Parts: sequence; structure tokens; C-alpha cells
Amino acid sequence: MSNAVLFISFKLVKDASVPDFLSASEKLNNEYMSKQKGFISWKQLVEGEMWVDLLTWETIDDAKNIMEPNCTNTLAETFYSFIDQESVKVHLFSVKKNY
Repeated sequence: MSNAVLFISFKLVKDASVPDFLSASEKLNNEYMSKQKGFISWKQLVEGEMWVDLLTWETIDDAKNIMEPNCTNTLAETFYSFIDQESVKVHLFSVKKNY
């Protein structure tokens, strides 16, 4: 079974509290993301002002399903309120080989 990696880069909105953002991320992960079909992991990376969410899924379809808006989720709304939406770049990759 090949995995899929969702690579999302972004910047936080001006004056965003990093501890509050990380708290919102953890709550979203624990109460929603980690319970979705095919979820494997979510890593948050940062270098300077640039953040990356690196999400691993069992299949491409599982990753695509999470990107489709299916309902209003207050946890997601809180998470997204920290993100500068104009800075967001999304890439979906198939894992070709693991070493």
C-alpha cells in the first residue's frame, strides 16, 4: 500500500500567538484529524516565519477526502484563524519509495 503526504506551507497572521496556534493544532489533531479514515501522522515544522504541516495518509484518496469541505468544524475554524490564507500552498504527493 502506498502512502500519501500532504505538504501545506503557510505563514501565521500578524501577531498570532504561537502557543495558542499550537494548542489549536493539537486540539484539532486529537479531536478530529487523528480520527479520520487513513490518518497516519501530522507533523508541524517551522523555519523563521514559514510553517509546514506534513500530514501522512494511507492513500491519496484519504488525503483528498480531508481537503474537501464536508461540514463546519469549529476546531478547524479556530485553527485556520491563525493562518494567513494568502500564504497557503498545498501539495499532495504519493510516496514512491521508503528507505
